[in-house]
Amino acid sequence: MAQRIDGSMNRLDDAARAGWLYYVAGNTQEEIAAKLGISRQSAQRLVSLSVSEGLIKVRLDHPIGRCMDLASRLRSRFALDLVEVVPSDPASESTTIGVAEATAAEIERWLKRTDPIVMAVGTGRTLKAAVEQLTPMTCPHHKVVSLTGNIAPDGSAAYYNVIFNIADTVKARSFPMPLPVIASSARERELLHAQPMIRETLTLTAQADVTFVGVGDIGPDAPLYLDGFITDAELKALQKAGAVGEICGWSFDAEGKMIEGLTNERVASAPIPSRESALVVAIAMGKRKLPGIRATLNRRLVNGLITDERTAEGLLQVA
Repeated sequence: MAQRIDGSMNRLDDAARAGWLYYVAGNTQEEIAAKLGISRQSAQRLVSLSVSEGLIKVRLDHPIGRCMDLASRLRSRFALDLVEVVPSDPASESTTIGVAEATAAEIERWLKRTDPIVMAVGTGRTLKAAVEQLTPMTCPHHKVVSLTGNIAPDGSAAYYNVIFNIADTVKARSFPMPLPVIASSARERELLHAQPMIRETLTLTAQADVTFVGVGDIGPDAPLYLDGFITDAELKALQKAGAVGEICGWSFDAEGKMIEGLTNERVASAPIPSRESALVVAIAMGKRKLPGIRATLNRRLVNGLITDERTAEGLLQVA
């Protein structure tokens, strides 16, 4: 009985190796057979077994015509360097599964690079969902740095800050921002940013090769408000000033211009990295976020977008 169990486990080990060589490393079945010292037929069976046993998780990567057309039009209209449009779920306007999977795939593409990179990350529900989709890997040559503070107003860890999730999954060097998301005053923010450790982290964010951020709205259910980072009075003041969206706490109006004063003078986040020398990708979808996403694209606060087809259609209709 023990020998039978051992044999089954060994076969699953072989299937995992064959599946990795085929789906991840891109080997042909002939190459797998040569590397594992087995016949081509055995290699084929092992690859099939890796899928049937759930050892390999396959993402949808089919170039769906409608989504590709929308992506092409968005790229042209807003002069974007990266656009990914995924199918919308006809049964739900709020599910982020497709966008999260596409974001995870793009993050993994960067982490699989052999040359060291600096990846900056913001925060948000969709970005957190994407990070939870990441395949575990070991990337000690890369650095992942947070753009935002990770401390909530009550002193607890900010729930949607993703830096620790990424570090745990991909084993890259991580650089959190040990600050409140929004400081109590402009003076406090100034003092916090003057600390040597924080200065080093801020310097690193400016060197990012690629950045992934969420876009929040400034409506009644604004994430900044729901998560307790701003008060009801502060939310209404931002709305009165014309704010329609925010990235990492930085609020902006319908033209993409940063709101002067108010909470922006207390945001402890790093500035959004330069779009001139690096890729800054917004991960956002949904009708209530359309004004913020549109402002973000028009002002070129980002040069990349991952969204769903319903949101893409909305952006193009208004444009």
